[in-house]
Amino acid sequence: MSPLLLSCLLFISAAFVMVFAGVKLVKQADTLADQTGMGEALFGIVFLAGITSLPDFASTLSAALDSRADLAISNIMGSMVLNLAFLGVADILYRKANLEHAAASPVNLMLAGLLIALLTLPMFAVFTPLIAGFNVHPVTPIIIVAYLFGLHLVQKTQKRPMWFPRKTHQTVTDDISPNNEQNAALLWFSFLSLALITAVAGWVLMGAAKEITHQTGLPDTLVGGVFTALVTSLPELVTTIAAIRIGALTLAVSNIFGTNCFNILVVAAADIGYTDGSIYHAMDPLQMTWGLVAILMSAILLLGMILREKYGIGRIGFESALMLGVYVIAVVLITSNV
Repeated sequence: MSPLLLSCLLFISAAFVMVFAGVKLVKQADTLADQTGMGEALFGIVFLAGITSLPDFASTLSAALDSRADLAISNIMGSMVLNLAFLGVADILYRKANLEHAAASPVNLMLAGLLIALLTLPMFAVFTPLIAGFNVHPVTPIIIVAYLFGLHLVQKTQKRPMWFPRKTHQTVTDDISPNNEQNAALLWFSFLSLALITAVAGWVLMGAAKEITHQTGLPDTLVGGVFTALVTSLPELVTTIAAIRIGALTLAVSNIFGTNCFNILVVAAADIGYTDGSIYHAMDPLQMTWGLVAILMSAILLLGMILREKYGIGRIGFESALMLGVYVIAVVLITSNV
């Protein structure tokens, strides 16, 4: 059997395992969100987002350690853009109303603002001068501190919100109602087991994808920003769709936002893992185009969550249509410049 055919079979098998485990993982997450009293939004940010980001973390850090700066940054930035596009896909699948209308919450607004703020930091690092003698850029520890402070703000917003969305017939609120009949230890064991299965499947999937792209000889920018980003983002797509199917809309939206915020930490980890200086200066500036697109899409989504349009073109919000359009245009423009 040829290496390319073997990689394709591994890719398909890992994808099926990821779908199966991801669906069950979301059900456990929804139950634990109530059981712990954290709510869907906070649980999605702290636990589910970290789990679904593991393939992104593995592929990006691996590329950074191999001194492939373009592949590392294009992979993680492309993944963030794709995750936002997934919300547009999720809005299409949710037919009752605009997803951003139904899943309105102060936590999701806070997450959107936090994501925009975090995305500006790596881009700021690109235009700052190199500091001799330091392999890690000063922006990297700032990213870590900003992320932790952002989590504090999100938790504060969850506990004592100062803004409330207007409830409509289409609004699906996150009502925290602990179910004491289920064993907490068993729930956590099941959740962590499914998380491990999802992570291993994601790792196999990522390895198979890298082998496929290696066999085809595609450039790093195209591989990282489009193909590897698509592969490593499959857990987010699977868990987001699964959350919508069980009616956990807040969990679906916060999972995407939380994953993207966590992925900024992955950027920081890539800078630490890159031993030839600052990764922000080693990469092609073209990679930051993905960051600009992510900021644009996040801002569009934030506007949509504030406006809360019930129905739009094709029964989806204007923000979903715009985000999908921006993603397609970005892929065309970036790949044409490779």
